[in-house]
Amino acid sequence: MQAPLSEPVAAPVAVSSDKPALELLIAAPRGFCAGVDRAIRIVELAIEKHGAPVYVRHEIVHNKFVVDRLRAMGAVFVEELDEVPDDAPVVFSAHGVPKSVPAEAQDRGLDYLDATCPLVSKVHRQAERLVKDGRHIIFIGHAGHPEVIGTFGQVPPGTMSLIETVADAEAFTPLDPTNLAFLTQTTLSVDDTAAVVATLQDRFPLIAAPRGEDICYATSNRQAAVKAIASACDAMLVIGAPNSSNSVRLVEVAEREGTPALLIQRANELDWTFLHGVGTLGITAGASAPELLVRELVDRLSLRYAVTEREVETNRETIAFKLPRGLDPDA
Repeated sequence: MQAPLSEPVAAPVAVSSDKPALELLIAAPRGFCAGVDRAIRIVELAIEKHGAPVYVRHEIVHNKFVVDRLRAMGAVFVEELDEVPDDAPVVFSAHGVPKSVPAEAQDRGLDYLDATCPLVSKVHRQAERLVKDGRHIIFIGHAGHPEVIGTFGQVPPGTMSLIETVADAEAFTPLDPTNLAFLTQTTLSVDDTAAVVATLQDRFPLIAAPRGEDICYATSNRQAAVKAIASACDAMLVIGAPNSSNSVRLVEVAEREGTPALLIQRANELDWTFLHGVGTLGITAGASAPELLVRELVDRLSLRYAVTEREVETNRETIAFKLPRGLDPDA
């Protein structure tokens, strides 16, 4: 299960009067989502089952703290399967992989586990169905992101086109404008994606939409939580990795609300000059950042400020995903 999203709010601590006051507004939901929690647990249980080392193709999630912790437990992170010994277990990351990867693993007889987020897998299955129905897919996403690479790898070459922006949508020229569909990466900006989709639907009225929203619940909820507090904050800190799409989007959401925002991976990366003149500071964490990094940041801020904190919850998440067969300790 994912960690509770509504943490107990710490009571104000008595501090020396020479510390300036700093109010913290802490967004909820924040931090781990169900897909991230599941992927990390798969690696942990694989190490328990097989012993170290267990190989992981690509970072299991985009967070250095999480990756370093799993590495210390016995995980070995690689980018391609040819780096995995023939007799070693391997886990595929939460972002998803092209079909060629499990096919290669099977050909080599590797013992593999797929930690792809179920919501990403849902997009994969939609892509397969649409191509089977003869539609050309416009995929909205960020070039080079592992999720995009994995999704493109579900369908034959030439059956899907990538666009990133409204300008891309305006310039796209399909062979058959009457036989299109669109899908999206799960970790995009809700507002940016809506603008791209509106452009596509205006240009191609017959374009087929996905079954339900492709942008995942966790991405949408974290962006909504930032919107709820940004206008009340002088600045915002987002805990997350620079290669974490959903974390970078949280910075953009805050800035779009007119609030300066900074992405940091750990509390020790904080540039104190960013807080000059700040009386109210917003804090959130991307979907692959554990809650203890939020607490670490609050503790560091307390060294220089008389901190009070208030959690602002806009949604309560209860989703949990099942573990693969053979790994679930409760099965």
